Amino acid sequence: MRSLSSTELGKKPIGKLLIKQSVPASIGILVMSINILVDTILVGNWIGSVAIAAINVVLPVSFFIAALGMAIGIGGSSIISRALGANNKDKALTTFGNQITITLLLTISLVSVGLIFVNDLIPAFGGKGDIFPLAKIYYQIVLYGVPLLALCMMGNTVIRAEGKPMFAMIAMIIPSVGNLSLDFILIKGFDMGMHGAAWASTISYALCLSFIIWFFLSKRSELKISFSHFGIKADILREISELGFVTLARQAVVSVTYLLLNNILFKLGGEAGVTTYAIIARMLMFALFPVLGVTQGFLPIAGYNYGAQLKSRVRESINKAILYASGLGLFVFASIMIFAEPIVRAFTDDAEIIAQTPSAMRWVFAAIPIVSIQLIGSAYFQAIGKAKPAFLLTLTRQGFFFIPLLLILPKFYDEFGVWVSFALADVISTLVTGYFLHREVRRTLF
Repeated sequence: MRSLSSTELGKKPIGKLLIKQSVPASIGILVMSINILVDTILVGNWIGSVAIAAINVVLPVSFFIAALGMAIGIGGSSIISRALGANNKDKALTTFGNQITITLLLTISLVSVGLIFVNDLIPAFGGKGDIFPLAKIYYQIVLYGVPLLALCMMGNTVIRAEGKPMFAMIAMIIPSVGNLSLDFILIKGFDMGMHGAAWASTISYALCLSFIIWFFLSKRSELKISFSHFGIKADILREISELGFVTLARQAVVSVTYLLLNNILFKLGGEAGVTTYAIIARMLMFALFPVLGVTQGFLPIAGYNYGAQLKSRVRESINKAILYASGLGLFVFASIMIFAEPIVRAFTDDAEIIAQTPSAMRWVFAAIPIVSIQLIGSAYFQAIGKAKPAFLLTLTRQGFFFIPLLLILPKFYDEFGVWVSFALADVISTLVTGYFLHREVRRTLF
């Protein structure tokens, strides 16, 4: 399998690099998103539409804890990319060892707390009425596997920082294929219902982690750490924390928006409102895979070349990443506008859900063609190690604009106010991020 060495990130043409980094990332995200979609369809058809809402209620808690791994991974990978660009191998190794130690300590601690307060957390995130018993089953089983998922997410970003996107792609595909296979075996074959759905997810995380461990122990990886690298270094911990906090803050805000959305929609439309959002949330994960893939591919290229002081290559990577992602976003927008109703019918045959979800979905996706500017812009500051602007710009979309709109508009426009809040927040945050990105490029890259 031909993969990039880290040094090629500073030599090969940016366009080819971006494609080579982004395509595997996009495929990995696509397969992961298909897994989420098909898993939701199977759960909806084999267990019931309320089960879809139950899984959606659990996601904020499990994803927040797992996002610690992603936060530590992205924060550390920014350091690793710049360290490799500056030919500082020892710092890259120490950073990787510290990432593993911190991920294990934090996720195991939070999972323990999450299991203790299970009966309080599920209702707080909208798991009420008929949703609660199914959500509790799923929550308790999946949470045991969350530390494994966190390590997978952390390791995947490090693999990509090394310039090995194909292996990162495989790491994303393994749990998706494993989860769907186990869905058929455990839910359909053994009739385990919600227990089967939960164990399918947890076992798939273990399969993914096994592959990632194999990669780092094999000759494919440049990062050969020893026990000395696991000892926490204060300066490394501080830098990982500052940069990783950007990703963690974003996921924390996502969890808060899930909490607000599920509770607001339950109040306005009951279980049907929560289920509508659950379907739309799955489509957001799925449909944005090419845009997110470009963003993931862009990070190590920008970080490495910034560390190597190759300013023209950094500028080119920004411009081409936005161009590619915007084109893909336009295609996603057109597809949703045309095929919204057939998409919803694939999830459920519930007439109420089919009647209300397509229109809501179109509003949620209305500003997708321009949102790549916001994603690439905030990612750039994280890639170059500037934690404060990365943090602020990351929060613009959902924290500074979406949540306030969500608290205000439904009071006047009911459920329509919820859906239009997505588009308005996307437009405003894109304008703000575009301004600060342009200013930063003019100041530092010319």
